[in-house]
Parts: sequence; structure tokens; C-alpha cells
Amino acid sequence: MRRILGRQLARRTQSACLARICGTYTVALFRQFLLFQLEARAGVLAQPNTLNLDQLQDKARTLREHVIRMTTEAGSGHPSSSLSAAEVVTALYFGGFMNYDAQRPDWADRDRFVLSKGHAVPVLYAAMAEAGFFPVEDLMSLRKLGSPLEGHPNLRRLPGLEASTGSLGQGLSIGIGHALAARIDGRASRVFVVIGDGEMGEGQVWEALATAHKYKLSNLTAIIDQNGYQQTGSTQQVLDLTPFANKCEAFGWHTQTINGNDMEQVVSAFEATRQVSDRPQMVVSQTKKGFGILPILETAGDVNFHGKPLPPEMAEQALALLAEN
Repeated sequence: MRRILGRQLARRTQSACLARICGTYTVALFRQFLLFQLEARAGVLAQPNTLNLDQLQDKARTLREHVIRMTTEAGSGHPSSSLSAAEVVTALYFGGFMNYDAQRPDWADRDRFVLSKGHAVPVLYAAMAEAGFFPVEDLMSLRKLGSPLEGHPNLRRLPGLEASTGSLGQGLSIGIGHALAARIDGRASRVFVVIGDGEMGEGQVWEALATAHKYKLSNLTAIIDQNGYQQTGSTQQVLDLTPFANKCEAFGWHTQTINGNDMEQVVSAFEATRQVSDRPQMVVSQTKKGFGILPILETAGDVNFHGKPLPPEMAEQALALLAEN
């Protein structure tokens, strides 16, 4: 009898423990479900700036003004390389194409933006400031000692950056890693990578193009900022790889060619990428280096104007020109 009572007590104890464990597990699952719902809700709110076409054009002009002011204040930087990409960056951050939460830059379900042409980071900093990642006045600390706004993106210093870039050719590979990770984690995150046309001379970019096709990364969109210049001169003179579209198509990418300084075309291109579900997408964005202030650069006799800020007097002229348009 004592043995029978002992067995019954043991079973009851085991059942109680099991119920406690199951209850704890159920609570944990419920908490996880609530967290998922909150993050899903955050995703709805994660596009705080879905602007119309006119507003996007105004925002692009604002980014350009920030780029000129911050690089002139720093006395160094790459304003002309930043200006060519203003429409693309503006559309992504403020046109409703990227999910992000500036108050939670580490939100797991966010979309990722990788600026492979990292020297053009002033335009990215300008967008991040306008989106609320940090105060706009911090832009004037660009390249200053102790500032997280370094001359090239450093994700260890500034929340909201997804990659440390500047060594050209690596950004698309990083983007592939983000896209594959999102797939493995079962997340709907999309990845956007901006590449320079001079950067397309790096062999790693073409290896990445082949890899993205192999894995059918439909959550990956790359943009070639084809502004026609690189550090030592025009891309046509250094290494002419144009046209890009047929080459990217040959690598299995869905490809479009647009005027990347025409906001309407930029928005339409990103809307089209949303409809592609079986392969990565490439947008060949034909732009002008220094777009928005080209007459100023032409007068200075240097339309490339690579890697140098506008002197104060020229910056004032450029800002006045932007205000007129």
C-alpha cells in the first residue's frame, strides 16, 4: 500500500510540474505573440514620412542643402557624389518604400539600406536626420573629432547604419547577407543597396550579382548611381562598362533604366520592383554628378568636383540656386 501511495504521489507531483512547465511555456508563447503583434504594429507606423511627389521633390532639395552645408562646414567630404543620389535616397526613406523606425533603429523587421558608395554618406546622414534618427543640427558635426558622423559610414558609431562601407565593391555582398538572413529568419524585410558606377569595375560586384541570382533574392533591390564620374575622371575614360542593363539582365536580374534625377521615374521604378517576386531587382539610375548645382560646378570648370567641399562663397551660390528651383 505504501508503494502504491508513493507512486500516486510521484505521478501527481510530475503532473503538477508538467502543468507548471506547460503553463510557463504557454505564457512565454503568448508574450512572444504579443511582441510579434507589437512589432507588426510598429511596421505599420514605421513609415512616418510617406510623402507625395511634390513633397518628395522638396525633401530632396532639403537633403541637397544639408549636404552642401555640412561638407562646407567640415572642410572636406564628397558633396557632388552625394547630390547625384538625392532622389533615390529621398524616395526610399520618405516615399513609403522602406520600413524603419527611427526611434528603434534595431527593430528586427526593419528594411535595410546599404550605401555601398560610402563616400556619398552625407546624403544618407541628411536623410537619417530628416527621418528623426538624430537631430538635424548634428549634421554640422560631420567629420569632426568625436562625431559619429564619420567621413564614411561606421555602423559601430551611429545607430541606423546597416553597414560600414567605403572600401568600394563590398556593399552588394553585405546586402546579400542581409537578404539571406531575412529569408532564414522568416522575416519580410527588404534590402536596398546603392552602388556607384565607378564601383562597378570591382570584380566582387559581379560575383555578388551572380550569387543573388543563384539564391533568387527577390527581397533585394540594387541601384547603380550612374553619374558618369569617379575619382580620376569620367567612367567612360577609366573603364566603360555601359550599358549596365543588358549585363545585369544576363546575370538574371530584373532590370530597369531610369533618369535617376527625375523623382517621378524613381518612384515608378521602386513601385515596379515591388511586383517582382522571383529574382533580385536592379535599377540603373542615370544621374548627373552634382545635380542641382551643376551650373555652379560648370562655372568653376570642374563638373566632377570629386572629394572636395564647396568653398563658402560657392556654397552660398549653390544654396541660392537650390532655393530658386
